[in-house]
Amino acid sequence: MNAIGVRDLNASYHGVEVLKDITFTVGSGRIVGIIGPNGAGKSSLIKSMLGLLRIDKGSIQYFDKPIQEIRKTIAYVPQRNEIDWDFPITVLDTVLIGTYPKVKLFKRPKKKEKQLAYQCLGKVGMAEFSQRQIGELSGGQQQRVFLARALAQQPEMLFLDEPFIGIDVASEKKIMTLLHEFRKDGKTIVVIHHDLSKAAVYFDDLLLLNKKLIKYGKAHDVLQPVTLREAYYDQFSFLEDIGVTLT
Repeated sequence: MNAIGVRDLNASYHGVEVLKDITFTVGSGRIVGIIGPNGAGKSSLIKSMLGLLRIDKGSIQYFDKPIQEIRKTIAYVPQRNEIDWDFPITVLDTVLIGTYPKVKLFKRPKKKEKQLAYQCLGKVGMAEFSQRQIGELSGGQQQRVFLARALAQQPEMLFLDEPFIGIDVASEKKIMTLLHEFRKDGKTIVVIHHDLSKAAVYFDDLLLLNKKLIKYGKAHDVLQPVTLREAYYDQFSFLEDIGVTLT
């Protein structure tokens, strides 16, 4: 069974079309990278799929169900610039938020949830920072904490929007290692990514987008010079070199 099915998806912002006739499926236990130039609609696609952006038409299903029936099994890590890092909250409390969907209404997280939060912090190498304010951390550390929060939801699917922007190399490697482990457990992961030189190593499949779907499939098949040129036009002069390297 496919984990995700998107069919004839169209979306717009204030009357301006940002996505047109997007159709694709994602198999269970795959890690998919969404790539494309700036303004291609990558974040809009994820937000549409998560019900955060109203769509004009089309359908989105998860294991043949609408998101309303399966929302608690999906975790989302937004772009860092969408988060208020000045909000006075500790690292531990940030991760505990991930347990809220499974805590009974009007109940606070208890010992079991705190143990899970510490376990998730340990996985991302941030347990020793549990009592720090989130705003005191580096960009890479903050991103690890938000990944821990997502893991605390114990999701079946994980969406990440540009998780590697502004973080250190060590954090990027740690996050990718965790995502691959997550995939080995049969989970499905969708990541918006901008670094084409790493895309073939990081992802099973790639979705190349520029408001419409340019190409979707195995990374090697998508990262071809002619395909990249269609998506990026003349925006980057080095694309041809990247294509030569990857072919």
